Amino acid sequence: MAKIIGLDEMSVEEVYQELSKGAKFVVFLYCFSIVILTFKRSSSIYFIKSGEVALTKGIKYTLISLFLGWWGIPWGIIYTIQSIFVNFRGGKDVTLQVMSALRQN
Repeated sequence: MAKIIGLDEMSVEEVYQELSKGAKFVVFLYCFSIVILTFKRSSSIYFIKSGEVALTKGIKYTLISLFLGWWGIPWGIIYTIQSIFVNFRGGKDVTLQVMSALRQN
């Protein structure tokens, strides 16, 4: 499984406690375009503790999309808008998928 940013060697019990307080696992979207090709990607998984602002962790992915994403026509514009929208809403919540994968391990 990929490295999860923000766990900082937390125990499983501490993760469950944070999740019960409202923490979540998220990914941020970004895109970049090269001439006529546009690539849409997601960041590593971030653990956002309760009380933390996810927007600050996703700002670099938003900036990548703003500066490098919109060049490709038409998908660059579409993916850039989508990335910015998702990132400003705190990223894409993948808590259920991460917890499911952790339970399988």
